Amino acid sequence: MKVFKFGGASVKDAAGVRNVLKVVQTMGYEHLGIVISAMGKTTNALEKIIDQSQKNDKGYLSLIDTLYANHIDIVSDLESTGASEDVLLRFRECGLRKSIIDIIDSLKGEMQRNQSRNHAFLYDQVVSYGELMSTKIVAAYFNANGIPVEWMDARKLIKTDSKYRDAAVDWKSTEKVIKDKCAGKLFLTQGFIGSDDNGFTTTLGREGSDYSAAILAYALNASDVTIWKDVPGVLNGDPRVFENTVLLEQISYREAIELAFYGASVIHPKTLQPLQRKGIELRVKSFLNPTEQGTVIKEGEALFPMIPCYIVRKDLVFLEISARDFSFIGEHNISDIFHQLSESKMQVGLLQNSAISFTLCVEDKYHKLSELLVDLEERYKVRAIEHVDLYTIRHHSDNAIDSIENGKKVLLRQRTQETLQLVVKG
Repeated sequence: MKVFKFGGASVKDAAGVRNVLKVVQTMGYEHLGIVISAMGKTTNALEKIIDQSQKNDKGYLSLIDTLYANHIDIVSDLESTGASEDVLLRFRECGLRKSIIDIIDSLKGEMQRNQSRNHAFLYDQVVSYGELMSTKIVAAYFNANGIPVEWMDARKLIKTDSKYRDAAVDWKSTEKVIKDKCAGKLFLTQGFIGSDDNGFTTTLGREGSDYSAAILAYALNASDVTIWKDVPGVLNGDPRVFENTVLLEQISYREAIELAFYGASVIHPKTLQPLQRKGIELRVKSFLNPTEQGTVIKEGEALFPMIPCYIVRKDLVFLEISARDFSFIGEHNISDIFHQLSESKMQVGLLQNSAISFTLCVEDKYHKLSELLVDLEERYKVRAIEHVDLYTIRHHSDNAIDSIENGKKVLLRQRTQETLQLVVKG
């Protein structure tokens, strides 16, 4: 078995759906599991629908109608061009339009029926409709083109607990169901979603569709997973920020987790962990050039080629915390500070402590900095500098360091044998 995962950007329109078909035809589809995300910005649209509904704004119904129209436009495009007349006829007569109408009617019913004030619960019940529509469309198009894929409901495959928006997988139940229903088949299912013991929809949190692919691969003992993106693979830096970036042909599981920890948009660690347990290779390839080599993540040397990797996190906050009486910052102080950081939902990108100070670089994702400072300043002397950037260089060299430091005001430098981090202003 192999598992392919296509994200929302790859199926954002009819041309994208046609290209996904071409990729699968090119790469082969015997014993293949395919995971598809919601189309384009569908999840964002569904989040807006939820927000309006919870404000008792009936305008959410017109947003649902717009969502329906967007998907039907894609269906209409697929019905009219891009294939032989026989294929187009089969696609027109497959009943897809009724399936989309049924899903939209179910969504409207969910919104009108579900009065839960638990935002996380409502979120999971509603956003799943994006994946349901995208997979119905892609599966119907594949079948019309002679690829006999079986559509499967991921909620019946991936069983989880009831922690909505970040559900934990029940591995024993999930593995059994997937083996029973999917082994040896050509199937297509949704990313990001599962269900709990009560039959309610759950979602798998950040990078959930990649995680879905990894769960399926783990349960099926797949040889490899391929994540299809609009880039040639994993680069040693974001080309929008860094010049002369290079394709990383191979990365070890451990190194990929390290890069993700420091903020690289590689693959989320939770996706890698089940694959690492069974030694399943993860490939990152371009859906625009599917025959190119891309990047493989597997056991082995940390990187090939072994070159510096650059990561930047922008618009963070630099905090320097010290005792008011110049006493030591001890374990009880650090525990207290971390408790306050947790309460404010701050994400820590770097920390360093000395005898009398504790220095951090944090992301104020939920705009709670002012509350945090009020709490900390009751007991500590605090210096806060906003709008700083945190640069990380893995496998640094003198030239790599110079290229980052040049012309910048460095507030903090932290260096280990393999990793250099710099907090800079301006």
